[in-house]
Amino acid sequence: MAFGFPRHFNLFATLEIVTPTLNQLSHVKSLTSLAHNTSHTEASNFYSSLIQQCTRTESLRGLGIVQTHMIKSGYMQLSIANRLVDGCLKCGSLSNARKVFDELPERHVVIWNAMISSYIGHKKSKEAIGLYGKMVFDGVLPDEYTFSSVFKAFSGLGLVYEARRAHGLSVVLGLEVANVFVGSALVDMYAKFGRMGDARLVSNRVGEKDVVLFTALIVGYSQHGDDGEALEVFGDMINQGVKANEYTFASILITCGNLEDLTHGKLVHGLVVKSGCEAAVASQTSLLTMYARCGLIDDSLRIFKRFHHPNLVTWTSLIVALVRNGREELALIKFRKMIRDSVVPNSFTLSSVLQACSSLAMMDEGQQIHAMVTKFGLDRHIFAGAALINLYGKCGNTEMARSVFDALIEIDLVSVNSMIYSYAQNGFGHEALQLFDGMKDLRLEPNDVTILSVLLACNNSGLVQQGCQIFSTIRSNHNIELTRDHYACMVDLLGRAGRLEDAEMLIKEVKNPDLVLWRALLSACKLHGQVEMAERALKKVLELAPGDGGSHVLLTNLYASNGNWSQVIDMKSTMREMKFQKNPAMSWVDVDREVHTFMAGDLSHSRSREINETLEKLFEEVQILGYVPDTRFVLQDLDEEKKKRSLYYHSEKLAIAFALLMSSKKNTIIRIFKNLKVCGDCHSWIKFVTRVIGRDIIARDAKRFHHFKDGCCSCRDYW
Repeated sequence: MAFGFPRHFNLFATLEIVTPTLNQLSHVKSLTSLAHNTSHTEASNFYSSLIQQCTRTESLRGLGIVQTHMIKSGYMQLSIANRLVDGCLKCGSLSNARKVFDELPERHVVIWNAMISSYIGHKKSKEAIGLYGKMVFDGVLPDEYTFSSVFKAFSGLGLVYEARRAHGLSVVLGLEVANVFVGSALVDMYAKFGRMGDARLVSNRVGEKDVVLFTALIVGYSQHGDDGEALEVFGDMINQGVKANEYTFASILITCGNLEDLTHGKLVHGLVVKSGCEAAVASQTSLLTMYARCGLIDDSLRIFKRFHHPNLVTWTSLIVALVRNGREELALIKFRKMIRDSVVPNSFTLSSVLQACSSLAMMDEGQQIHAMVTKFGLDRHIFAGAALINLYGKCGNTEMARSVFDALIEIDLVSVNSMIYSYAQNGFGHEALQLFDGMKDLRLEPNDVTILSVLLACNNSGLVQQGCQIFSTIRSNHNIELTRDHYACMVDLLGRAGRLEDAEMLIKEVKNPDLVLWRALLSACKLHGQVEMAERALKKVLELAPGDGGSHVLLTNLYASNGNWSQVIDMKSTMREMKFQKNPAMSWVDVDREVHTFMAGDLSHSRSREINETLEKLFEEVQILGYVPDTRFVLQDLDEEKKKRSLYYHSEKLAIAFALLMSSKKNTIIRIFKNLKVCGDCHSWIKFVTRVIGRDIIARDAKRFHHFKDGCCSCRDYW
């Protein structure tokens, strides 16, 4: 058969002429002019060589010229055309490959698979599915490679109905059970759909299961919160003699961490070592996470030390682990080391370090990380945005929190919840309710976190009627399940408003009320001096937790505030027998990124003399303005003058005096933090101080933020 080449045609000589610059082919009007007869083999070898060289040099132009010449010479043979499509794909040009593909007179299943796989690889799942549909319509039967590719596309687009139709075709063709590649792809697809029942049914029907199928099933169960089933599947896999790989181990270690199952976690660790996968990054990162979730953060740190060049995932896993285990300061140290090592953080990393700053109320450090978030273009990202809102909210800067919220491109439920909680913490109840009411316009449905945050906002602002109305609406709605936390918030709301009987009745509505509910009532009784009900509440607390010293402290303080010193002595004797250690009241302030901590009456600070002088001056000035020490908050049996003097050295007063001593800038806000609830006398004193110094003071106690300005507080004396 003639192909336009002479029998004596020298292939290599011609290649030497036309391939130094492949576009030379375009200047050859027709190679058919060279001769009359050329064998099939010579023509195939010629075009194959050209395609190979174009592919190796990634010359799309050359491939285009070869394609043009093949069409003109009438030599679009299937095998060579397939190589031409493959060459275009390897050069990264899907569009050129598709042009060649569409011009083919006939197409083998292999070339269909290559095109479908390439579309999926280029994240064009919609085009891949369209091509799959055309393939079936043209009467080309899919094989195992087609299905293993196209099932990924269906799961990526969430097309359940279409995926089930393709599944049906795989059953008809006998590939579902007989071919483990198809079975694994089906299990993975149904797992990504969240249809774990279907995934398990497919798995059970596959005869020869491999590690890929088992791993897909384990990951599916773990990602959808069924870690117990994931552990069971892993056990079945080991019993069937299928060897786990590093990805299986990584997944099952995360499962053990989610379950906080240290026993199985250590067993899996042993298997990791035995199988030789311990050095794999995925396995070591998952080991780090597993031990951290089981509370063994020091073991996680030891594993981290084995990494010579930890990647982003490993750094992020460590930082998350440290934050979750209350090691926020170390998390920030590790983050700085990560940046020095030139590892670029992602939104999840930055969200975690922002959470660390939030817990420590380190706004200066948080603002530096905010700048980094902006630098990497993540300031409008949902996760980073929610973390920033949380940071500024927990640092008492709701204006900045709202600014971040308003700048988000997409507002989701997490960001709304963060903003409502920020308002709640800072006592801006009306603003929280306004945002809550506006959720309908944002097409967002509240969840249990939203309701808890908005109830807290009502609680901190004394909005009793609004809180009761929201609680009643949710209770009759049934779309949101109310938890004990919601009831505890309502008990606190009613109790602080003086509706103690209503609060006690609400507790009795809860099946098996817990310690938190009764302690909330006890706290309200202490606030309103209701001794009888407080004793009932304490009895309930001790039934649930006989060694609960905190409740003894609450009742002791109630007796002390009522002057019942004999009961105070009895309670303190009981606490000594319990060997209960009361947490001392502490306040701290961050000055020049160094935290200074003060305790009541503690004069051990290196600048105590100057602090005392500042305090004395402040007391003189606030007394001129009308401040009178409120000795009701001295819970000791002292004479009146000693009570007054003891109020001078409360921890928050020492912290404010030190902050003033260290910063004289009029426009600088003083921020202090306290581990317990601020006392009434200090609250009154701080209001007077803001009038004296002409500066704002923000104090965060165990309950909420207080924004003091011009002699007033944002809580309106309701806290």
